[in-house]
Amino acid sequence: MSDFDRFTDVADSWPVERTETRYQSGIVGMVTDWVRMPGLDGEETVARDRLTHPGAVAALALDGAGRVLLLRQYRHAVRHRLWELPAGVRDVDGEAPVRTAQRELLEEAGYRAATWHELVDFFPSAGFSTERIHVFLARGLTRVPEEEVDFVRIHEEADMPVEWVPLDDAVAAVLEGRLHNAATAIGVLAAHAAARDGFASLRPALG
Repeated sequence: MSDFDRFTDVADSWPVERTETRYQSGIVGMVTDWVRMPGLDGEETVARDRLTHPGAVAALALDGAGRVLLLRQYRHAVRHRLWELPAGVRDVDGEAPVRTAQRELLEEAGYRAATWHELVDFFPSAGFSTERIHVFLARGLTRVPEEEVDFVRIHEEADMPVEWVPLDDAVAAVLEGRLHNAATAIGVLAAHAAARDGFASLRPALG
């Protein structure tokens, strides 16, 4: 193992004595785990709250001119309209993350892509949430006629302007603090880095 390879996250779990559900909605929940942790005098049991979340995906659609597709969507929790990648919650049991990303790109933006790669995946709030977000690079884009998209956009999705932004401009917007959505910021920076070798280092998206 090289010195670089050792910087790899690994799955682990400390012993949980008991768990209590505080709240459960159709998508997220809040539970408290009593976890055995190292203490000054040996192990001690400590309460840790945990937001349960099924995870999410985002699709960074990049066209032949090197432009990224962004949508502007209202987000009530932060009281902002944010420029974002097409994205959605993994709310279909057994659906592979890339399949969810393909569906979201079609439903939210009206595009299909011939080539999909795993761009990056991350835990946006690992201190208290189980949410994991997968961001995929989508290329070889085809516009799908509106009448062929079997999806009705309502609520936050009813008014989502679509813009094609040069990747370099999107990077600048992130670094200047003008784009705040986590999946968008991380995806844009990852795509910019991956473009240096023509995306040859990326893993094909499986599913």
